[in-house]
Amino acid sequence: MKHKLFIFFFMACSIAFGQDATFNNITKQLLDIDELDQRYRNQIEETIARFGSDSKESKALFKNMKTTDSLNLIQVEAIIYKHGWLGSDKIGSQANTTLFMVIQHAELPAQIKYLPMMREAVKKGNARASSLALLEDRVALKQGKKQIYGSQISWNMKTNESFVAPLEDPDNVDLRRAEVGLPNLQAYLAEMDMKWDVESYKKELPAIEETFFKKKNKID
Repeated sequence: MKHKLFIFFFMACSIAFGQDATFNNITKQLLDIDELDQRYRNQIEETIARFGSDSKESKALFKNMKTTDSLNLIQVEAIIYKHGWLGSDKIGSQANTTLFMVIQHAELPAQIKYLPMMREAVKKGNARASSLALLEDRVALKQGKKQIYGSQISWNMKTNESFVAPLEDPDNVDLRRAEVGLPNLQAYLAEMDMKWDVESYKKELPAIEETFFKKKNKID
């Protein structure tokens, strides 16, 4: 009996060790992907400031970033296909965030594909509601709808100013942000040296929608 218990214990430890090794490998892979995800994005501000947004240097940077995003997505899709949306308890907080970031930076078809899975991951505690909110906003805007949480900021090339992309029900945006663990919009915008005046925004919203979605349609 003792011999059988020892064998069972040994097998259980071996399985657990194997799982830990697998998750450790996935964590390392995702941390490497995270570094690649941010490599070119960390150069955007300086490159545009030095050479301009329409320069060959900026175009090359965005081309490299898009290629890297595509390669990162292939790796992340393979992980999700085999293991599902792994939580922080398995791969750590940063690697877990990388799953979201790669989807967030993917093209719309991939974002739509994995949005339901991320919603389920949030329900199970395997993803953050605040991250899901950002993906929900990005998908909505790409589909020609208003964002819900005000997470997406755009740039007006004519006025040379940043602005909150079209937002649904601006009066209650902070209530929605609080529900998913995001700071109020004023605090969020302050990090980008922007101010939030809900009354002014509501007056400007029709013009913002027209400009934003007209620009989007031209890009599409």
